[in-house]
Amino acid sequence: MTNISSRRTVLAALVVVTGAALSGCAADGSASAKAQGGGAGTTKITIGVLPILDVAPLYLGVQKGIFAKHGLDASIKPAQGGAAMVPAILSDEMQFGFSNVVSLLTAREKGLPIVAAAAGSSSTGEPDKDINAILVAKNSPLRTAKDLEGRKMAINALNNIGDTTITTAVKKAGGDPAKVKFVEVPFPDMPAQLAAGTVDAVWESEPFRTQILDAGGRILFNNLTETYPNLQIAQWFTSERLKKEKPDVVARFTAAMNESMTYASGHSDEVRASLGSFTKISSGVASRLVLPKWPTQLDKLSTTAIGEASRNRGTLATAPDVAGLLGG
Repeated sequence: MTNISSRRTVLAALVVVTGAALSGCAADGSASAKAQGGGAGTTKITIGVLPILDVAPLYLGVQKGIFAKHGLDASIKPAQGGAAMVPAILSDEMQFGFSNVVSLLTAREKGLPIVAAAAGSSSTGEPDKDINAILVAKNSPLRTAKDLEGRKMAINALNNIGDTTITTAVKKAGGDPAKVKFVEVPFPDMPAQLAAGTVDAVWESEPFRTQILDAGGRILFNNLTETYPNLQIAQWFTSERLKKEKPDVVARFTAAMNESMTYASGHSDEVRASLGSFTKISSGVASRLVLPKWPTQLDKLSTTAIGEASRNRGTLATAPDVAGLLGG
């Protein structure tokens, strides 16, 4: 942004796109959050994260000295969601953040100058053993995605990756997505509502996916694999300005993140042991969770698939800006 008017335009657009799609807490605006040169040739960066298991590679990477090896003094700033990450990154209070792909494409459509910096987390590609799924109670009569017609389907946020992928699956199964009654329910509250019969099905993520299965629930279908075999759920992102003005910082972040994800992929025991330090997942549950895949490449085909599904759903009004998000 080069003038006050354009900054106001971006902030106005931000109000529209954030909320359920990119919910979160505010940045603290401290000087330590600015990207700047540190001692011995290091660069200080602040990275916004969600308190979910998908970001485990970042914590391991910092702990194992991978970021330091790449000349980065990384501070991790937890948030409840991604909303505050976007303005914080655009104002350089944070340099990098983590968000699902639908939210990032929505931000691009609203004119917000953000760009992907590294792959985040992906589906395992195994419908019965994935990081999340559509689940129903033990005695539910529902058997296919088509059976969601006329039923209450709980998702964590409306007009985002959940209803986008579920809509895709229902349509593939020959059903009418318009007849599905989507209701917004926080992930932690879904098991109780499913057990009480308040909703007919839930789109649940770990560790609550395992909790429902432990209680006798079952998987109805996997909305991620129905949309794309190995759907890239989330990506690490930054601002176009940082990528243009400090390409070396972005390149070092990408290299450090890729090395960290490779390490996490090969050390699942360490991933599970680390979860209690930044989530509320107990060690007993952590040992049984399904972990996501952590690829080291931004997946253009997957991003395009989820983008097109978002447009079909109406979450996006125009063709998804995949090239803009992925940097060309």
